[in-house]
Amino acid sequence: MVINTNTAAINSSRYLAQSQSMLSKSLQRLSSGSKLIDPSDDAAGFAVSIRFDAQINRTQAAADGVANATSFQQTQDGFLSKVGDALNRMSELSTLALDSTKSDSDRTLYNAEFSKLGTYISDLGTKDFNGVSLFNGTSLNVVTDSDGHTVATTAVNLAASAYTTGTSSTVSTTTAATSALSNIKSAITQLATDRANVGANMSVLNSYGSQLSVLKDNLNAANSRIKDVDVASESTQYARYNILVQAGTAMLSQANSSPQSALRLLG
Repeated sequence: MVINTNTAAINSSRYLAQSQSMLSKSLQRLSSGSKLIDPSDDAAGFAVSIRFDAQINRTQAAADGVANATSFQQTQDGFLSKVGDALNRMSELSTLALDSTKSDSDRTLYNAEFSKLGTYISDLGTKDFNGVSLFNGTSLNVVTDSDGHTVATTAVNLAASAYTTGTSSTVSTTTAATSALSNIKSAITQLATDRANVGANMSVLNSYGSQLSVLKDNLNAANSRIKDVDVASESTQYARYNILVQAGTAMLSQANSSPQSALRLLG
């Protein structure tokens, strides 16, 4: 029997330290909700999780950009709807000016409203969305994924000749009204094409937005399997380590007291 080196106490102390370490880590996992407290828990999983986190953030940023582009298109369509109302009224005024029972004085009155509507349409062509022109004929390059790939939307240009020719026409005479009616009909045809293109833009952007939403959900699910703690399983482990710490403490106490039996031999 030896008293200088208490092997049982040394071993008990080592096991107790291990149990205390595991108990502490289990407590951290339960309190944080993450099973990756530090890279040593799962080095490869930790690296994958970091990449997933970055991709999820990029995907969300792309989804935000698609949503903003959709709002841009919706704003465009709202203005184009008003352009359509104005063009419809201008075509009506052109037809009224062709009435043979009307005098040129009457046509001058029609022309006053016709001209103001043309100015209104021209003014709408200067509108912007957060500083980006809505109708200058420049398409948007919208980011559609986390890798920076883009899709170009079809642009609308209210300064196109079909619009400017119509809005600059007059109905002050029968001849002018005949030409104006033809020009306004061309502008309406262009407007129909532009609104169809805007509708197509919104449709494809909605598809990209849905795709990004599904992708983000799947990425979050995959990332969760790597880094999120299973509370039920970890609670079981916590209870186990807690019991081991209590048992280890009791055994260490017993191991430390066992050399006292040597005193009996000295008595």
